[in-house]
Amino acid sequence: QVQLVESGGGLVQAGGSLRLACAASGNIFSVKAMGWYRQAPGKQRELVAIITSVGSTNQADSVKGRFTISRDNAKNTVYLQMNSLNPEDTAVYYCNLHTIATTGPIDYWGQGTQVTVSS
Repeated sequence: QVQLVESGGGLVQAGGSLRLACAASGNIFSVKAMGWYRQAPGKQRELVAIITSVGSTNQADSVKGRFTISRDNAKNTVYLQMNSLNPEDTAVYYCNLHTIATTGPIDYWGQGTQVTVSS
């Protein structure tokens, strides 16, 4: 079993910054990627940014140039640096870990952390 614990959410004014962290623990094997998703009220969950096991990254167009995903392999932790936040970034942010088990691919999710950007 894998546990993901997120931290770093909160309330910030437009134009401000936040840094989210997600620490993974447990039986972590064959991790293919870790990433951040978000879900705003009344909307579907969407990909924000992802980083693969070889360090490749990808971000949603809406956050390119503002958000940066990174990781610390020694700590099994992935980070999301969010700059120039705007009210449209308000959502619950979820950490995701994608791995391949003997039975097939598995996705693990954190409990979510609220990010609120005031105008």
